[in-house]
Amino acid sequence: RSSLSHSLLSPAAERLRYILNEDDDMPTPTLFTEMDTLQREGGELEWKESARWVKFEEKVEEGGERWSKPHVSTLSLHSLFELRTCLQTGTVLLDLEGYSLPQIIDDIIERQIEEGMISPELRDKISFVLLRKHRHQTKKPIHRSLADIGKSTSSSSECPAIGNDYSRSMNDIADSPSSDQLRNKFMKKIPRDAEASNVLVGEVDFLSKPFVAFVRLAQATTLGGLTEVPVPTRFLFILLGPHGKAKSYNEIGRAIATLMVDDLFSDVAYKARDREDLIAGIDEFLDEVIVLPPGEWDPKIRIEPPKKVPTADKRFEKDEEMPPQHELGEELAFTGRFCGGLYLDIKRKLPWVPSDIYEGFHLQSISAVLFIYLGCITNAITFGGLLGDATDNYQGVMESFLGTALAGSVFCLFSGQPLIILSSTGPILIFEKLLFEFSKSNGIDYMELRLWIGMHSCLQCFILVATDASFIIKYMTRFTEEGFSSLISFIFISDAIKKMVGSFKYYPINTDFKPDYVTTYKCECLAPDLSEFTPWLRSWRFKGSEISAFPRMNDWCLDWSQLSKKECLKYGGSLVGNTCKFVPDLALISFILFFGTYSMTVSLKKFKSSRYFPTKLRKLISDFSIFMSIMTFVGLDMLLGLKTPKLIVPTEFKPTRPGRGWLVMPFGKNPWWVYVASSVPALLVTILIFMDQQISAVIVNRKENKLKKGCGYHLDLFWVGVLMAVCSFLGLPWYVAATVISIAHIDSLKMESESSAPGEQPQFLGVREQRMTGILVFALTGVSIFLAPVLKYIPMPVLYGVFLYMGVASLSGIQFWDRIKLYMMPSKHQPDFPYLRHVPLRKVHLFTLVQIACLAVLWTLKSTFLAIIFPVMILGLMVVRKMLDMVFSQHDLAWIDDLLPGKDKKKKKDDDKKKGKEKKKPKLDDSEEEVRNSSFCCPPQ
Repeated sequence: RSSLSHSLLSPAAERLRYILNEDDDMPTPTLFTEMDTLQREGGELEWKESARWVKFEEKVEEGGERWSKPHVSTLSLHSLFELRTCLQTGTVLLDLEGYSLPQIIDDIIERQIEEGMISPELRDKISFVLLRKHRHQTKKPIHRSLADIGKSTSSSSECPAIGNDYSRSMNDIADSPSSDQLRNKFMKKIPRDAEASNVLVGEVDFLSKPFVAFVRLAQATTLGGLTEVPVPTRFLFILLGPHGKAKSYNEIGRAIATLMVDDLFSDVAYKARDREDLIAGIDEFLDEVIVLPPGEWDPKIRIEPPKKVPTADKRFEKDEEMPPQHELGEELAFTGRFCGGLYLDIKRKLPWVPSDIYEGFHLQSISAVLFIYLGCITNAITFGGLLGDATDNYQGVMESFLGTALAGSVFCLFSGQPLIILSSTGPILIFEKLLFEFSKSNGIDYMELRLWIGMHSCLQCFILVATDASFIIKYMTRFTEEGFSSLISFIFISDAIKKMVGSFKYYPINTDFKPDYVTTYKCECLAPDLSEFTPWLRSWRFKGSEISAFPRMNDWCLDWSQLSKKECLKYGGSLVGNTCKFVPDLALISFILFFGTYSMTVSLKKFKSSRYFPTKLRKLISDFSIFMSIMTFVGLDMLLGLKTPKLIVPTEFKPTRPGRGWLVMPFGKNPWWVYVASSVPALLVTILIFMDQQISAVIVNRKENKLKKGCGYHLDLFWVGVLMAVCSFLGLPWYVAATVISIAHIDSLKMESESSAPGEQPQFLGVREQRMTGILVFALTGVSIFLAPVLKYIPMPVLYGVFLYMGVASLSGIQFWDRIKLYMMPSKHQPDFPYLRHVPLRKVHLFTLVQIACLAVLWTLKSTFLAIIFPVMILGLMVVRKMLDMVFSQHDLAWIDDLLPGKDKKKKKDDDKKKGKEKKKPKLDDSEEEVRNSSFCCPPQ
């Protein structure tokens, strides 16, 4: 578009801006448009439905006796010019008081007679034609359709009975909708407040020139069987003409019908004050029309509806020079008052508490609970096992289950963002391990030291909350967010794969086994030589065991041939034979369970966009995709009956370490200086918790998720601090926001529009924001020790598959991941990303390379004991991002990342310069100035 097109306004654009900028709080209703053509059936004239529009066009396919697929209407430019001429020369009645079709027809004919367009003798003929019965294309059960084949092909001139494929005769007009209309399932595709626009076109033998009328009723009125569905009519377009131009009339009818469902023209049609306003609407539509050369495409091809249609406002906007600014919202504003942010968070969230409860009672919540529950218990078992090894069972699986249930349920009940799921993280595990080793080597009681660290950390969190410290998250751009979330996602993916690779080591595949020679295979346990027994005995004594613990070892009378493989190796024997290393291929079936769960979940998740089954069933399958996948492969495992590794859940409610109570005493076991000195490691824990919690919260609260109830960064941190102290007193693990599981929680609660126009993709409406799913997940986690008889049938490879899905799914929608894939794509095959239109590809690649390098450094440090300084690494990402301001221009960074706060001043200066240039231009008259100051820009010329 040239700069001239932005500085000058066409007369049509001027008129439209005046019309559409009028203050009107009432939104324009959705228009259902139906086009009927005049046909002769068995010697009788009737109106037959030929096409309909809600958003896209659907044609009646005569041969198939069905509706076509929804498609984009392709209009000839000539038909639009002819339509413009029709509206210029025909009758236009705006805000006509109409209560029935005969009365409306009489008013139209009367106006044409008054204006000398038709002679009075044609009144009865035109009225007779326009009041003929209407036949609609309706969907019916197969058995009824087959039964009516004879009727549809019959040449009988009798009016069909009510209840079959035909609607009522227009001579029998009812104010209320007919039974056929009420039974029409197409109503599900039309919004409740929709109104109808009827287009009637046909050719007759008594007219010498076209009879054209465009009518807008003052109030939408139900006009009997005029419309296929029981929607009141607001607009009526009539075109009758002499014989020989049926195709032209049909194209003009399609043109006005397409215009009526155009968002901008429908607004014009509702607000037009006279004929010229309608003409201006057509002119604006013509300004936007794109002509396809006739010799370079096939007009018979129906263009598929796009996945996303731009709004009408976009037609008035010029190309963006800068993307919209990244806003984190008022929740992160620095108040400057003591606990000011916390007070605002509580004030913001209190009104939503009732809806947070009752909105959780939905079928979709069940699938979300089952999905997140399985992810949480798998994480609790894995983390609990590692924690038990690191702390000599001072904290183990039981503590992990109890802590997850307690911390998670309290957080979901009282936090500012209940969609966040709390869990233990890798850096916390490493901190616990180092802390235990330090305590053991220095003779300090680990649990008491840990309690004081937790209390100091809790106090430090309170200080951060009271001082509104969360506002520094504003300086965290997409660069840092994506680096953090990508790292966590890769950890999930790598851990899932590592565990599967480990199963191949534990259950090696026996490639030398030959089934045909099974009779010759054997394996024997041979007793050890006496000379070999002495060092073995010494080593066993060193371990503190007694020889007498072994049955009959003192008299060396074991029957070695009867020992099992484990016993043979335990007592020092040796296995000899070619089948000693044989195990069933458990690794292979484990891989099938692992990859099958992942791939089936991915396939079922995409099922809602497939062509099979009704919409509701597809959505149900998609919502319960994870649960169905798990049940399928658990059933397969049970059917095979192989000893695959299963989920092991504690069955007794007691601490993992014998002799350890549930309450940790704060005094008595350590010197007094430990109570003070513990504030230093507590500071590291606080930074870790603060960064982990707030970055996860920023990712969850992204504007792409369309959350409507606000968030509460300060309130979240407050409860995390409280739970730090509580878990420390109970000797339970510490918990913080889990990024990947929280993203999976949001993904499982996404809502889409239930009724969408044919061909229109369901619109993402937001997330089902509530507290019930999180509370139920953690309540189930708490009672899992009583569910052990059921949970023991779930194979661990199935849960690793769920972990893999979580990791991969959380990468979707991350721009960093999309930019990595650009390295492997030739330029001509790259997607049309907005930033590729504005930033050179080499700079995009350079920016991505910097992110990859940062991610590699984070990954390397994470794999060592330096993972304890993880929060410092995240701060390091923010420093790197600051340095990028010296390498990339603010324009480039605005498109591929976000501008840092304060960097928009330069943009403001540029805007001021532009305004200064505009002031130097010749002054406009009053009307032009008023147009210039309104909210719309000039349409393209």
